[in-house]
Amino acid sequence: MTTLSQGTPTTPGPLDDLLTVDTVILDDVVRLVLAGEVDCATAPVLRRALDTAFASGPRLVTVDLVAVTFLDSAGLSALAVAHRTAAAQDTRLRVLVSTRAVSRALQVTGLWDLLGVEQVERGVGAA
Repeated sequence: MTTLSQGTPTTPGPLDDLLTVDTVILDDVVRLVLAGEVDCATAPVLRRALDTAFASGPRLVTVDLVAVTFLDSAGLSALAVAHRTAAAQDTRLRVLVSTRAVSRALQVTGLWDLLGVEQVERGVGAA
């Protein structure tokens, strides 16, 4: 198992505490564990992590948004691109959410059904 941790920008700055992305790789399965806010300032971090995750041609990519407290249109766009990438590569994409703020954003945009989002209880740890 390989665990990578990606912070926000490479130069320390005011975004460092807004979003963290930890990447866990086990064989041909990649799990991105996000914590914080995904907005127009931090969505590029998510996009880079997703690009890296799909680059190896995994069979499954899980995007764990359980610890995400805010998700705006830039984050929703990154998830929509991930869906298209997964479909093109015949990779299964899982999206896990816990908070109402994130769930609601996915529901009102129609991405909830498109992505097949899974609602999980925080702290339970979905497999």
